[in-house]
Amino acid sequence: MKRLKLIFATMAVIACAGPAHAQNTKNKPRDAEIRKVVEGFSRALAAGDSTAVLALLHPDVVIYEGGHAENLEQYRSGHLRSDIAFSAAVPRSTLSDHVVLADRMATYVSEYTAKGTFRNRAIDSHGTETMVLVKTPAGWKIRHIHWSSR
Repeated sequence: MKRLKLIFATMAVIACAGPAHAQNTKNKPRDAEIRKVVEGFSRALAAGDSTAVLALLHPDVVIYEGGHAENLEQYRSGHLRSDIAFSAAVPRSTLSDHVVLADRMATYVSEYTAKGTFRNRAIDSHGTETMVLVKTPAGWKIRHIHWSSR
């Protein structure tokens, strides 16, 4: 039930604010705070710094990846290692991104390309990323991630 509420809240934020609003807020300080967390997460993955990755995740995070939903412990003991290996091996370039802010919640959406070699396999993919962040006493934390690529 919590997952459904989070998904519906995210959809409501995106529907109400829309990309045009997100583009207009690009220079706001809170926008920069969100990007700093998202970029820090990506840099930590690429650097193999699992401690930094986990520090940016909310304790109740839900991660959708590869057709599965994982909580923090499942991610820590599962996909995190392969996400680190992939991020270290395959550079990623952001094509576009938007931040949608609403009170103590923010949604970050992006499109990206990833090109390189991973486990002796050429990678040339296009993907989308959605992150929902919540403001906590310790700063912005990633509450939900959804990655999809083709």
